[in-house]
Amino acid sequence: MSESEVTQAEKDGAALYNRAALAVYDTLVLRVSNSFAWGCPTERLLAHYDANLGARHLDIGPGTGWYLKHATYPTASPEVTLMDLNPATMKLTTSRLAGRGIAPTSHTGSILAPIDTGLGQFDSVAANFVMHCVPGTWAEKGKGFAHIAAVVADDGVFFGSTILGTGVPHNPLGKALCALYNGPMKVFHNRDDDQAGLETALDAAFETVDLTVVGTVAVFAARGPRRP
Repeated sequence: MSESEVTQAEKDGAALYNRAALAVYDTLVLRVSNSFAWGCPTERLLAHYDANLGARHLDIGPGTGWYLKHATYPTASPEVTLMDLNPATMKLTTSRLAGRGIAPTSHTGSILAPIDTGLGQFDSVAANFVMHCVPGTWAEKGKGFAHIAAVVADDGVFFGSTILGTGVPHNPLGKALCALYNGPMKVFHNRDDDQAGLETALDAAFETVDLTVVGTVAVFAARGPRRP
């Protein structure tokens, strides 16, 4: 992908996940924020991985690789591809998966840009806790869903989760973190992210959408990729 296809906001957001941030991510996000700020326990999101992972899987924005390390795969030898703008997250995830005998391939790319068709099609594609970090409205973010649909196999699934910014009951901790992450830190871009907008964007790219809101988190699985 060309440099012009990546906005400055995306670059800035990806750069925040440096070695220091990744070192504390599992503790702050997986152990604390998921349950106490967002009302969606990490175990619930891991179960979503277990239910949807395919033998050939693309993980967009893998973070620290915690979910991929602890997930239950449908085969003893899964083929995993990682995609991110930040090489640090892919490097950490690769090292974690080595302990399970999985050697993923890494691909630098933005969720808002076309995905290299040379990667082939995937049984499953995940974007877990990614979309609330992506700049733009749902109409703009939804362009990424069309790119994902292009690499999802006909019988495959696109699944993930995202923290909604409006239309859900944020508790005081969640409100404080949203204000911090959308404001000074510029980690989130989800102030106007709502359930209806997400469903509309997913429906435009997939024939069937299953979406459940857990706490303030939309947990989704979309099937039947719409072809141009």
